[in-house]
Amino acid sequence: MIPVTEQILKKVITPRPAESHKGNYGRVVVIAGSHTYGGAGIMSASAALYAGAGLITLISDLVNRTALHAQHPEIMFADWTDQKLVTQLIDGANVIVIGPGLGLDNQAQELLTLTLSQVINAQTLILDGSALTLLSQTPEKKIQSDAQLILTPHQEEWHRLSGLNIAEQTPAKNQEVLAAKFPESTILVLKQHHTQTYADGQIYENTSGSPAMATGGMGDTLTGIIAALVAQFKQPVDATVTAVYLHGLAGQVLAETQYVALPSQLILELPVLMAKYSLK
Repeated sequence: MIPVTEQILKKVITPRPAESHKGNYGRVVVIAGSHTYGGAGIMSASAALYAGAGLITLISDLVNRTALHAQHPEIMFADWTDQKLVTQLIDGANVIVIGPGLGLDNQAQELLTLTLSQVINAQTLILDGSALTLLSQTPEKKIQSDAQLILTPHQEEWHRLSGLNIAEQTPAKNQEVLAAKFPESTILVLKQHHTQTYADGQIYENTSGSPAMATGGMGDTLTGIIAALVAQFKQPVDATVTAVYLHGLAGQVLAETQYVALPSQLILELPVLMAKYSLK
């Protein structure tokens, strides 16, 4: 078990070159936010924006468009019933997130099937929330390429995927199931008190965070941060581990003066912390 400390931020988060443009920092597509759970998609996309992704598109239920653009006109929007447009956006992305607040209905299943069939080797696919539940219900669904896969379950979602009860989720058993059920390069972010990231045969244990973060939307926010850091810094394992630590650190900062740290507040801390740690 490798403890993750602030040193990972200094290693991964680097100053932006003077000559750069939005295309240098990645295209992120977030497929998320049903009619009922629209906030999940908005928080995930917003976290990707504040963590520095160059271009972000939220593919969501049309009912969420006004709420998104009232907060962040910088984020593009697409109606997830427009299959042709959704396919084009997936094809053009560097990192694809699917699952936060997606739901479990036929529309959600169709979106997951489409996404799994469209991703290519050069892309990163992050599966979160409802997408993980759908995957556990339909294990025949398979990613059709060697794209980088990142799974971000909490312990109950991992139970559904792995078959391991929470009490059985030891590091050794988690590694065994990950190797048996998923491609070799898969990264598993197992969200818990000290979130563990499984990658390349190693286990990284996060040391940041606060109980003030125990509120709805925190996982959706983390997923957006992971997407943005992978899109910018290219190294999936280091970027993922960094995102987990940065997420927890932002929560800690808020918890110094607040009893509860809201995801929408945490998101605002991200560029401040990234600026701090980019200065070597």
